[in-house]
Amino acid sequence: MKAAADPKNVNQWRWVGEFPKVGIRPVIDGRRNGIREALEDQTMGMAHRVAGLISNHVRYPNGKPVECVIADTTIGGVVEAQRTDEKFARQGVGVVLTVTPSWCYGSETIVMDPLLPKAIWGFNATERPGAVYLAAALAAHNQKGLPAFSIYGRDVQEADDTEITADVQEKILRFIRAGLAAAILRGKSYLSIGGTSMGIAGSMVNPDFFETFLGMRVESVDMSEFVRRFEEKIYDPEEFQRAAAWVRKNCREGLGRNPEDRLPREKLDANWEMVIKMTLFARDLMVGNPRLDKRYLEEAAGRNAILAGFQGQRQWTDHFPNGDFMEAILNSSFDWNGIRAPYLIATENDSLNGVSMLLGNMLTHTSQIFADVRTYWSPQAVKRVTGHTLTGLAENGFIHLTNSGAAALDGCGQMEVDGHPGMKPFWEISPAEAQACLDATTWYPGQVGAFRGSGFSSGYVTRGGMPVTMLRLNLIKGLGPTLQIAEGWSVDLPESVAQTISSRTDPTWPTHWIVPRLTGRGPFKDVYSVMNNWGANHCSFAYGHVGADMITLASILRIPVCMHNVPEDQIYRPSAWGAFGTSDLEAADYRACENYGPLYGRK
Repeated sequence: MKAAADPKNVNQWRWVGEFPKVGIRPVIDGRRNGIREALEDQTMGMAHRVAGLISNHVRYPNGKPVECVIADTTIGGVVEAQRTDEKFARQGVGVVLTVTPSWCYGSETIVMDPLLPKAIWGFNATERPGAVYLAAALAAHNQKGLPAFSIYGRDVQEADDTEITADVQEKILRFIRAGLAAAILRGKSYLSIGGTSMGIAGSMVNPDFFETFLGMRVESVDMSEFVRRFEEKIYDPEEFQRAAAWVRKNCREGLGRNPEDRLPREKLDANWEMVIKMTLFARDLMVGNPRLDKRYLEEAAGRNAILAGFQGQRQWTDHFPNGDFMEAILNSSFDWNGIRAPYLIATENDSLNGVSMLLGNMLTHTSQIFADVRTYWSPQAVKRVTGHTLTGLAENGFIHLTNSGAAALDGCGQMEVDGHPGMKPFWEISPAEAQACLDATTWYPGQVGAFRGSGFSSGYVTRGGMPVTMLRLNLIKGLGPTLQIAEGWSVDLPESVAQTISSRTDPTWPTHWIVPRLTGRGPFKDVYSVMNNWGANHCSFAYGHVGADMITLASILRIPVCMHNVPEDQIYRPSAWGAFGTSDLEAADYRACENYGPLYGRK
């Protein structure tokens, strides 16, 4: 397995254009005669310290540190504000953060672009309190319908204190992660390969949602394009040979579950050829491939897709091998080309679950796991079926997540993070960790009863002890999109118990035993209620407890969160949300999102 490419040497990323930069705006008291002059160094110093914090802690999807652009001068009035706006536009700024230690001229110095996520840090000191400007500027933002995030330290600092306190750092970094995620989506594509799969609502792809809430477009390609590329050999033949050799070396083949699944060697080899080429086809459709034959210049360009979905069932899988290998490998952080960022692709063209994966990936830069929300197992049911008494995290039961073999291989939990099973962004993955994920996976022939064209499913069991966040975006008629968030952990079961339970579904599929964090109320009063309130048959899960970041991102996109178990003190939304009610934060979220409307389809 090749090591990850050095992010500094990545000469071309996958999508059109540069990554958005973070604009830092040092705003200052505009009064002269010594007032402004005395604040110049302190104000500009804040801007440079914040830029350093961001570049040291936040990265782009290619692994490079986030670039910050600082205004040429401090901003004391509307002329300097406009000059800074023009510089930021030239530099490709997609997120703006204003900093100040003092009073400044409120509405004369704010950012007026409605599409830019924006926040203000007002330094908490008593000499010339930035909190006064913070309050005035936020009032101007709110009155003009331009939501902004408030950053205000809990403790009073001395005027010459250069420390960015921990609570301020947390808000700055949470805002930047979420703001950049929203900015990166803008102008990208969702590639729908095929149409609606088996009546699944999420695969009824809704272009209006993508355009107005995410700033993305929807591109559509019929699955017959795969047949054309297969027959006309529209792929890089050298890469195919290299991929086939890698598969023979690294993809351990298992026996089919049923006798009819155990196909002749000739048929299995033909299926391997097809599924490897399908992987090349889907990737090339998403992002293009300059190595294609010169007869196929249009195909070489790709679709600028940051996310794709493959219908598969049933019009494809009744005749051709299923898309499980293609989806599992593309969603993983490694393949025959070495360690690299995942290509996100949703099973059954479930675009809404794909968006859940996309949002999780934008915040964590790790692979995302696509799964069916299959079964709630109560302690009583486990005891009845297996004779085992659940203990530890699983004592109140668990949710069995699984899917027909399409989950990213990173999800097996063979990587180590702080001594525990985890998942990593590609630039932190070692060749040994990637190999461990491959070694933990067995590729089983697809069930012919479900997939008449067979194929291969990736079978593994996620190791316990991994913090995860389950996600699901749903569309509700008359309401619009809503987001569900459930932080929890993967758990281990005794091998005999796990085999008994997974055999009732399919032991050849990826298996994840998940326990959500319970709060004792609402959908999180018990594990059953989480399962019972889930909005669709699919979910994705991201590594880590990232629900707070997800709530911040959802507020930027104007998507209300209908269900979450994030502690209240971690919830961070624009300051205007407080005007929509403070006793019920979720109801306020709905009212605020309805009031402002989707980010790219503002009222």
